[in-house]
Amino acid sequence: METEWILCPICGNKTRNRIREDTELKHFPLYCPKCRQESLVDVKGLVVKVIKDYQNQKG
Repeated sequence: METEWILCPICGNKTRNRIREDTELKHFPLYCPKCRQESLVDVKGLVVKVIKDYQNQKG
């Protein structure tokens, strides 16, 4: 089973989350400790799709 780190869509660094081939996430708030930003993502089959920049939605 292949695993990969989820990369930050903003800065490209590793986040603290890993995904496997069979991982499915929907509307997951992904936090990057390097740039301190959050993004809302969908994950399916090692493919990460950014929904929107979650930080701009928060007050």
